[in-house]
Amino acid sequence: MVKSIEFENVSKAFGTFQALKDVSFGVEAGEFFSLLGPSGCGKTTLLRIVAGFERPDTGRVLLDGQDITHLPPHKRPVNTVFQNYALFPHLTLWENIAFGLRVAGRPAREIRQEVERLLHLIQMDDQAHKKPDQISGGQKQRVAIARALINKPRVLLLDEPLAALDLKLRQKMLLELDLMHDEVGITFLFVTHDQTEAMAVSDRIAVLHNGKLEQLGTPMQLYEAPRSSFVAAFIGDTNFLDGRVAEMVSNDYSSIMLADFPRILCFNDKQLRVGDLVHLSIRPEKIRISREKPEPNPQFNLLQGTVEGIVYKGDHTKYWVRIAGHRIAVVQQHSRFVLDDKPIVWDDPVWVWWHADDGFMLERYSVSDEELTEVPVEKLGEPSTGAEEGELGDEEAPADQSEAWSEKELGSKDKAPKDKASNGNASKGDAL
Repeated sequence: MVKSIEFENVSKAFGTFQALKDVSFGVEAGEFFSLLGPSGCGKTTLLRIVAGFERPDTGRVLLDGQDITHLPPHKRPVNTVFQNYALFPHLTLWENIAFGLRVAGRPAREIRQEVERLLHLIQMDDQAHKKPDQISGGQKQRVAIARALINKPRVLLLDEPLAALDLKLRQKMLLELDLMHDEVGITFLFVTHDQTEAMAVSDRIAVLHNGKLEQLGTPMQLYEAPRSSFVAAFIGDTNFLDGRVAEMVSNDYSSIMLADFPRILCFNDKQLRVGDLVHLSIRPEKIRISREKPEPNPQFNLLQGTVEGIVYKGDHTKYWVRIAGHRIAVVQQHSRFVLDDKPIVWDDPVWVWWHADDGFMLERYSVSDEELTEVPVEKLGEPSTGAEEGELGDEEAPADQSEAWSEKELGSKDKAPKDKASNGNASKGDAL
C-alpha cells in the first residue's frame, strides 16, 4: 500500500550540526500525524523538507509514491500553516482565503464557491470582510488554515500553529483542528513540542530526539509501552528503577533486585533471564497511596515509605515518597473530596503499591533522561543536579519539559530528606 508521505534514510546537516540522522518512516493517507520532540530534535527541519524549503543531504521524500525530493515548493501538492499565520494585513479575510485560487487563475464562480465553503467550515461567514487586525488570534489561525486548504492540497503541513495562543484558546483550537481534519479528510502533518497537543489529536506520533527517530506509534502505545527512557520521561512523567533479574517467579513474571530498595515483581515481557540488567518505567498514576496498609496481593508490589513532597494540582495531588534510597512519585486523582477527611501531609508514613504489570521494561536507557522527570527543588535557588555519568549512558540531556520548579532527577539516590516541619512547610499542599 502506497504511503501518503515516505521518508527514506533522510539526513540533513547545517554546518557541523546534524539536524537529521538517517530518518525513515511513512505516514498513512488521511492520518493526523504528529512530529513530536524538544527544541533542536529535527522535527521542523523534516517538515520543511516535505514543503521543499530545505533539501536533504542524503535520502529522499516520496508523496503518494512520487519522489518529490528535488521538486520546487510551488510544484508540490502541499500547503503550510505557519506559527505566525502570515496573513496579508491589507486584504480582507475573504481575499486572504481566495488568494491561492486567484494566483492559480481559477474562475470567479469557483473562487466564490470555495471561499464560502471554507468560511462556513471555519464558522466565520459573518466576518468575511474584516481585516486580520480586527479578529482574535484563534480566528486568525482558522483563516490561515482555510487559506492553506483552498487549493485542496494532498497534505497540510502545520508548523506549531497553536504556539502563539494562550492556554484556553489553544485547547479550543486543538479540538477545532481535529474537527477540520475529519471534515476535509486529507493528511495532516503536525509539528509540536507539546506532548498534550500531540496526544490529544494524533492518529500516530513520531518522537524525535537528537535528529533520530526515537519511537513511532499511537498515543497509547507511546505512553503505555515506551521503548526508551527518553520517550517514557518526555511523554508524561515516570519513575525509573534499575536492577537485575533475581528470580523467574513464573513464565511471565520476574523478581527484580535493586540497589538500596526492596525486591519488586515485574511482568517480564522482554523475556530477560536471571542476572540480566533491567530498566523499569512506572507511571506515577499507576501507583496507589494510603496511610492504611492494604490487603496483601501476590500480584502487587507493596512498600512502606515517608512523604517528603506534595504538590496539589486541583484534579489530582502529586506526592514524592521516600522508600529506602529512592524517591518515588505518586499521583492520586481526586474522584471525590470530603472536607472532614484528614489529608496526607509532609512526613506522613504511608503505603504505596502497584500491580506487577504496571512496571514496563525499557529497551534503551540513559541516565540523563532522569532530568526530564518532574520533581520539586528542596530549597530556593538550588540549581539542577545534572545526571552523572555511568555505565548506562552519559549523553547530553534533552531540554527540560517539566514545570519551572522541577529541577532534580526523580528516583535517584540523593541526599536524605529534610525535616519539612522545621521550616514552616508542614501544611503545604494539604490535599486528598
